[in-house]
Amino acid sequence: MSKREEYESKTEALVMPLVEQNNFELVDVEYVKEGSNWYLRVYIDKENGINVDDCELISRALSDLLDEYDFIDDAYILEVSSPGLGRPLKKDKDFERSLMEEVEIKLYKAKDGSKDYKGILKAYDKDTVTIEEDTEITFERNEIALIRLAFDF
Repeated sequence: MSKREEYESKTEALVMPLVEQNNFELVDVEYVKEGSNWYLRVYIDKENGINVDDCELISRALSDLLDEYDFIDDAYILEVSSPGLGRPLKKDKDFERSLMEEVEIKLYKAKDGSKDYKGILKAYDKDTVTIEEDTEITFERNEIALIRLAFDF
């Protein structure tokens, strides 16, 4: 397990009880370096959407726990936020919730001349994702750089 995966896993274990007691959903935890800064990002959601007060509640409680357990060696910035409209589908529960919804898929390498696809999410399993454009197209999960709900403005 890499340092990044260890930090994400330990943070998830700390934040999960906080999220559950407030009837929120833990969407994702990520530990990433951007420029010279490390960020520990926690994405939460709830049925009618997350607001600033919800983020502050989890951020303060989690910050205290992170200080207490002090398992992250680097200096980092803690961010707690909503996953937003461009929320990627990562976990099975994300795929399940998005069945029969329109999704956008970006591939690492072009398939049939394109890296970008948009269609209705028809099926998924641990290895594949199937969408329907004009016809059904199945992608190997390891081909997919990003999959998220499509949104039009």
